[in-house]
Amino acid sequence: RPRFMDMTGDHVIKAPRQAVWDALNDSDVLKLCIPGCEEVEKTSDTSFSAKILTKVGPVKARFTGDVTLSELDPPNGYKISGEGKGGPAGFAKGGAEVKLASAEGGGTTLSYVVDAQVGGKLAQIGSRLIDSTAKKMAGQFFEKFGEIVEASASSSDAEVVEAAQTTTNKSAQQGDPI
Repeated sequence: RPRFMDMTGDHVIKAPRQAVWDALNDSDVLKLCIPGCEEVEKTSDTSFSAKILTKVGPVKARFTGDVTLSELDPPNGYKISGEGKGGPAGFAKGGAEVKLASAEGGGTTLSYVVDAQVGGKLAQIGSRLIDSTAKKMAGQFFEKFGEIVEASASSSDAEVVEAAQTTTNKSAQQGDPI
């Protein structure tokens, strides 16, 4: 039986709205920010495919999935919908509404509302563990995303990619769990 999950959040990123918008649509930035991400490929102007290795409680799985963007309103927001399959571990599907707005004191507030559904072994784990894992992954994503976008707003692209890769390599060396 599938389990349903809702999650909302706001993050202030110290960068102009256009820079945040551009980063949200950049597959290289997304790959660096998504915990456990092995690959992100832009398949069209409004779609991406991805491979992600993740662990939720005792279940470790490699998900492959596709994401489609709709209701694009650059640089103010869009809707994301997607589905990922993790073999015997199950599936995850859902969507999110992402909005960008000017933040008080400068920068951009990124807010999101997610509704998702998981099935298979993942659905048997328990909603609290799934919710806490999803919140942890979202926190890791936005921490990294903020670092990259804020750095790019104040330096060249080459420096940003180098800084992001250095941070990613340090995390990998420390063996941080997902």
